[in-house]
Amino acid sequence: MNSFSIRHSLAALGAPFSQPCNPTPVSAPQWLAFNTELAAELRLPQQYWHSDEGLAVFSGNTVPDWACPLAHAYAGHQFGNFVPQLGDGRALLLAEVLTANNQHFDIQLKGAGQTPFSRRGDGRAPLGPVLREYLVSEAMYALGVPTTRALAAVLTGDWVQRETAEPGAVLTRVASSHIRIGSFQYLAARGDHARLKTFADYVINRHYPACASEANPYLALLAAVVAAQAKLIAKWMSLGFIHGVMNTDNMSIAGETIDYGPCAFMDSFNPAQVYSFIDTQGRYAWGNQPRIASWNLTRFAESLLPLLSVQPEQAVELATAVLQGFNGQNEAEFLQLMSAKIGIVNPVATDELLIRDLLNLMSANTADFSQCFRLLSRSVSNSSAGAAELFADKQGWANWAARWQQRLAEQSIDLIQISQQMDNTNPAVIARNHLVAAAIAQATEQADLTLFNRLHQALATPYSLSDDNADFALPPKPQQLVKNTFCGT
Repeated sequence: MNSFSIRHSLAALGAPFSQPCNPTPVSAPQWLAFNTELAAELRLPQQYWHSDEGLAVFSGNTVPDWACPLAHAYAGHQFGNFVPQLGDGRALLLAEVLTANNQHFDIQLKGAGQTPFSRRGDGRAPLGPVLREYLVSEAMYALGVPTTRALAAVLTGDWVQRETAEPGAVLTRVASSHIRIGSFQYLAARGDHARLKTFADYVINRHYPACASEANPYLALLAAVVAAQAKLIAKWMSLGFIHGVMNTDNMSIAGETIDYGPCAFMDSFNPAQVYSFIDTQGRYAWGNQPRIASWNLTRFAESLLPLLSVQPEQAVELATAVLQGFNGQNEAEFLQLMSAKIGIVNPVATDELLIRDLLNLMSANTADFSQCFRLLSRSVSNSSAGAAELFADKQGWANWAARWQQRLAEQSIDLIQISQQMDNTNPAVIARNHLVAAAIAQATEQADLTLFNRLHQALATPYSLSDDNADFALPPKPQQLVKNTFCGT
């Protein structure tokens, strides 16, 4: 294995960007999961793979000589309300790793004890949310969604008190960075323009180096983050994914999915669907995600205003022009993704209506989102097969299917080829709420990881399903429905 290449660039910035902090030891760590594929990509020395030495590091009981633990400082709008200081209350950055192809990744412990930003929290994580994030983040990676990843999960041997006492665990997650919109808000709220510039330069150098050569690097940074988020949100929505808590402190400036709390994949399609127990107003519903992303990006732009121009009015004009591009970029990406899901290779503007009509029909018939698109490939040449079974409104389905099949015929592409392309686009298995909940229940109540391991393996190849895992493709039965998800903090 090539050498393990370590950086500590965020630590080198010093305060107020972060504060050093060691993890709090746990009593009896045990392995839950370890990602050998990711470990190899990071060139993590094999002495830490499934070993006692690795268990000590990824539980927080040992700080290796290559680590420089710190808690990152940030602010954030939580459900629209600004909190000027949040920060890593239960997460610690151990180190930054440079891979063989020069990609830069953070290695971070989540649930490793109190930090200077814990406020009244215990800094710990219950087992359930750790297993949820492990499963869902790795599922998103397999689906091609930019995301944090899970390197390791460890049972601590200690109990965490939430509504009840729950087993504690530590997740080791990996991301291109854990810098958020809230990171910039933290500095802007302090009125510290010098350090805001230092931090913006750091982010440009690390994530968007091409911006440095632009006439206005900070405006270019804003444009790059807007573009990355526009694509990310479109990808979420094309998979029926609901993040659940799109606060500004949970939105990565790298355009990755971060902080898997009350997240979920939809079952029956409903654009107003919410799963988060605390989102009582539907702020972060499936259909609201582009609007909220735009709102969050506006808060990012506000933080950058002092860097965009010395003239406040001009700074606002420059930022506004960039922000106004979000909707168009997001809608174009969504059209491209959704067109591929229904077998259209080169979408045109009129395909938007075809897609919208299908979604409306799905909503009216409470069709399962993922199952519908997966079965659609069987309807390519026979409208009475495949997805047809999901629609009680048979005439509505027949009318739409006739328009769709006519559109497919216009492409002059072999129907078998179209069907195969659709099966490579629409996953057979996703991290369904009831499956994740059942895996968590089995692990927490019976200390049994059988379902967790089976599900994790199936999610790694989402576009194919073995006979042994065929049940994972099925939507939940009424008694299996999961109506609320929780963040676990």
